[in-house]
Amino acid sequence: MRTNNYLVDNDILFTHPRVFALCSLLFAPCSMRHALCSIPHTQGLKKAGDFINSLAARNALNISILTKVEFLGWDKHTQENFESCAKLIEVANVYPLDDDIADKAIEIRRKFRIKLADSVIAATAIVHDLKLATRNVDDFKEIYGLEVENVIG
Repeated sequence: MRTNNYLVDNDILFTHPRVFALCSLLFAPCSMRHALCSIPHTQGLKKAGDFINSLAARNALNISILTKVEFLGWDKHTQENFESCAKLIEVANVYPLDDDIADKAIEIRRKFRIKLADSVIAATAIVHDLKLATRNVDDFKEIYGLEVENVIG
């Protein structure tokens, strides 16, 4: 049976075009978070921030090594933005790529013809019995044994 633990896909981390706002928001004083998140166009940001904060508070912010690479390797980060986002990743539990995940990713990729990164992220969630938190539910919905949830939709 599944737990309430999640593997967070990078599209949750990249919920808002201004990624800096999300990373900075997570480390901002409560009053500042409340003020920013009350602005209508940041509602997705608020949901993502609340979700990520709740996971981080429980030491349950789980990501794949590929999510770390995609998130921190984004070429639009300013130095300040990168440093804020790196702080977020420091509190995450980063699952490395191992043989069990590689074998499962190979199986998924051969059967469902999905992108390499998506197959590794899906395999990581399955191997570690985690729900996958993603906005791209359709990309993963056919993979047997994978529970997928859009936590901000």
